[in-house]
Amino acid sequence: MPAIMLCSCSGDQSKFEEMPRSPESLATRDFSATGSSSRIANRESTPDDNQVNEVESDLRETLSLNYEEARALLGRLEHQRGNFDAALQVLQGIDIRSLIPRMTGAIADSVKPRGPPRSSRKKTSQVNGMLMQMSMHSVSLLLEAILLKAKSLEGLGRMTDAAEECRTIIDIVESAWPYGVPEGISEECKLIDIFHSALEFLPKLWMKSGCFEEAIIAYRRALAKPWNLDSQRSANLQKDLAVTLLYCGTEVKFTQDFDQHKPATPRNNMEEAILLLLILTKRLALQEIRWDPDLVNHLMFALSLSGHYEVLASHLEMLLPGTYNRSERWYILALCYSAAGMDDSALNIIRNGFHVLERKARHHIPSLLLGAKLCCKNPKHALEGIKFADKAMKSFRRHDFHFVSVVNHFLGVCYGPFARSSTSHAEKLRLQDQALRLLQDAAAMAKYSPEIMYSLAWENAMQRKLNAAVESATECVEMVMGSSVSAWKLLILVLSAQQNLKEAEAVANIAIDEAEKEDQMGILRLKAHIQATRGQFKSAVESFRSLLAIIQAKKEIWKLTPYDKVKSLQNLEMEAWLDLASIYTKLEAWHDSNVCLGKAKSINFFSPKCWHALFWRLNPYTRKP
Repeated sequence: MPAIMLCSCSGDQSKFEEMPRSPESLATRDFSATGSSSRIANRESTPDDNQVNEVESDLRETLSLNYEEARALLGRLEHQRGNFDAALQVLQGIDIRSLIPRMTGAIADSVKPRGPPRSSRKKTSQVNGMLMQMSMHSVSLLLEAILLKAKSLEGLGRMTDAAEECRTIIDIVESAWPYGVPEGISEECKLIDIFHSALEFLPKLWMKSGCFEEAIIAYRRALAKPWNLDSQRSANLQKDLAVTLLYCGTEVKFTQDFDQHKPATPRNNMEEAILLLLILTKRLALQEIRWDPDLVNHLMFALSLSGHYEVLASHLEMLLPGTYNRSERWYILALCYSAAGMDDSALNIIRNGFHVLERKARHHIPSLLLGAKLCCKNPKHALEGIKFADKAMKSFRRHDFHFVSVVNHFLGVCYGPFARSSTSHAEKLRLQDQALRLLQDAAAMAKYSPEIMYSLAWENAMQRKLNAAVESATECVEMVMGSSVSAWKLLILVLSAQQNLKEAEAVANIAIDEAEKEDQMGILRLKAHIQATRGQFKSAVESFRSLLAIIQAKKEIWKLTPYDKVKSLQNLEMEAWLDLASIYTKLEAWHDSNVCLGKAKSINFFSPKCWHALFWRLNPYTRKP
């Protein structure tokens, strides 16, 4: 049986070893040690002849080097054929572990300046009879063999084993260049290309195997040091890391390799993902990388979850014209400002876009609907909201008719305050009837919409149709299964308006049991007012004490609370102290009343409500004789 003669690394001995054979493997062919031509048989499914000739030529040149390099070239050819089993069988014969020190040394020495030889005779260090010198060509060939072995394992479905093999490449290069790729290394170097491919390939293998934590560590490792990645490659790695951090569902802390004490170090996955996406959007604005709409979509999602809508708006404004068309750009900016609580700014953007598009006889339906929704929040803009909704209704095409219930809802909400501002009684009645009709039509078309049912209950309550308001509010509470605090509050208020105070208090107790701690505050204040109205002052004081205790607990974490929520809590606390002062005044407990007024003034000294309460408290005509 013919055998392949491979020269050993020591140069003193020759080893004869048969290569693993397979019916379709190049390893079954006969090669001479002198580099003579080989005979290839049974070529049924071969790659391009030029590729075969190139590999065979390289093989003949390498046979005089060593056994491992020959296997590397054989494995490359089998991988090009798509024969992963044969490629893996050939490549597993390479003892990479024993070659790692030599490969690491060769990579490290490749950038060191070469001095003159110390003696006329060239010295070659040896360990256990093995040559310690290795050329960069040999190192690149062996690293490519490891990469092809990982790809072969991936093709066979062995993702974890493939990732372990791929990680070996990164370990070898990183141990040789611990501070990144040194200066003087050509970017066209084959070793660098193989290494960059491994950096991209490793996290994908971990993702396919379901090891998200290992994938995130691999992404961070690839981006932590200057590996001379081109702009697009580094951007792809940053994007993939950000997407993994956002959606993997696993919180992965930084390892000890990263400096966790720097001020700019992200505290969690969300912060790290947002930081990466902000960097990428800035590079998009500078046109350093190709346009990728997914980046902005992921950034919108991340900043929406974290509540940084103004930051998102500022980065959207940085994008160059043409990235989005005008209507889409204005619509997204208006959404950002609306979510940030800046409804007036959002409405101004919608107005500007509306006027520009109206001159061109074109309309952007989502912008019109958003404009109508923003006008619904402020009764002063009711007429403008009606115009937006009417324009959207007239702009509908056949595939937009599912928005009809939404437009009817906005029209009904806007017609209510517009009717109450009318000076004509007949006009007022007509507009009120139209508001209810539109809301009822919207509820009938939507069938299951708590928002529409809530608006219908509110409009009935404003028109003093309390029985219908109670029915609608009760239906709204049932739709949301008791999870809407605003629906509970509306039901309690309507019951109170019916003078059904006992039932209103019972509903308040149910709502407090169903609500979370933070949502209980507004309901507790309503409950205390109902108890005070019923003459149960002691119970009302206890309810206010519970409310103030919850607010006090919230104060301990105000550093982590957004400013608008802090301001809302301060106003609620001031109102609670004023309500308590009012109760103590009715009980003629003047000292306690003064204490409560002092607490309220300490929160907002210039509040008109505080000074009005103090004047009412000091006015002798307001006291009982």
